[in-house]
Amino acid sequence: MRILMFGWEFPPHISGGLGTACYGLTKGLSTFNDVDVLFVVPKAYGDEDQSTIQLIGAGDIPVTKKKIQFHNTQQKIDYYEVDSKIIPYTDPDEFWKLTSARKSGKTKFIETDDQGRIIFTGKYGENLIAEIYNYALVAESIASDNDFDLIHAHDWLAYPAGIAAKKASGKPLVIHVHATDFDRSGGSVNPKVYAIEREGMEAADKIITVSNLTRNIVIEKYGISPDKVVTVYNAVEPVEYAEKLTLKKGINEKIVTFLGRITMQKGPEYFIEAAHQVLMRTKNVRFVMAGSGDMMNAMIRRAAQLGIADHFHFTGFLHGNDVFQMFKLSDVYVMPSISEPFGISPLEAMQSNVPVIISKQSGVSEILKHAIKIDFWDVNAMADAIHAIIKYPALSKTFIKNARGEVDNLQWKNSAEHVRDIYLEALNPTLTNIKNNNE
Repeated sequence: MRILMFGWEFPPHISGGLGTACYGLTKGLSTFNDVDVLFVVPKAYGDEDQSTIQLIGAGDIPVTKKKIQFHNTQQKIDYYEVDSKIIPYTDPDEFWKLTSARKSGKTKFIETDDQGRIIFTGKYGENLIAEIYNYALVAESIASDNDFDLIHAHDWLAYPAGIAAKKASGKPLVIHVHATDFDRSGGSVNPKVYAIEREGMEAADKIITVSNLTRNIVIEKYGISPDKVVTVYNAVEPVEYAEKLTLKKGINEKIVTFLGRITMQKGPEYFIEAAHQVLMRTKNVRFVMAGSGDMMNAMIRRAAQLGIADHFHFTGFLHGNDVFQMFKLSDVYVMPSISEPFGISPLEAMQSNVPVIISKQSGVSEILKHAIKIDFWDVNAMADAIHAIIKYPALSKTFIKNARGEVDNLQWKNSAEHVRDIYLEALNPTLTNIKNNNE
């Protein structure tokens, strides 16, 4: 099987767990001789690991006259490339109005460079909506010019590209839901994002969700038939401990770490409040918030208001091996997410011999046994758990011993095998019918 796979990021150029998951899955799929992956991102930098995949950037593909069906349009719209900066878009909303207007027989224009290529940043900036639909335009071209058996699109950013490729090729589409806007927004969904997500789910032949928590959201909030929604849990790559973990802690204090985006979804404010409670019991501990996000300044101010700034550290976003170096220094890892579709970082902490505390509102809590699970809002329980682990060495050692064996069994090759089975079902729908009839 040759898989045409669309994502938005790929290591080392990542901003969170999406790129990490894409890398792990493709590496796992490479262990099967009958699976070959052509991975597409908006912008390729040239230093991505292509040992197990072929990777291309949409920004490297010249386009000429193309036709594509955008969301909410009744007919296909003709697009012609024009020189860059001739017709600039002022903002994503203007682009949205342009592409969603019900036009017929109208010519629209897409900016390109002098070689007919669309320029992508591949980021999450103010032109995100425009880039998503430009990505879909190039995806139609890629699908027309390449041979493949099935399309796999990761997360809402790539759903329009997957749909365009399906319409161009007639091949089955599998979408991978790593998160929904209900997770990212705390329930106050962006109608534009919701529309893109739902269109992708309705167009897909199969839907992969990263947890049952996410599966239920897809079924209940988007009205999707349970028959085509399958949970495949994320995993972790084996770690070369001698190579990755080299630092030694230079202070005689316990270190408690939060590592992730500092946004509402991740619950950073609950971590701050729990830290305050712990520091009222003991001063021999430091707290680290590793990451970046729109709530970072607010969290810095809150730590100062609580008078704990001298025991609190903000590192900014950590890349690659820096993540494992941070875990090497940590005595406890806390993930207090309000809504976490899965959550790979607790598995990475467990690999690094760090006891973990996770919210019950996370997908990873469905599969972990040797972790302390608390409600994200229960600051008292969070503080009690942190205090117990740093105060009682025997408790910490027990979690470390049992967790290592547990996480070592959560390998990407096993998740990839499940995904491969889903591919086969999408390519042979009768297999799905037989399976459902036998259940």
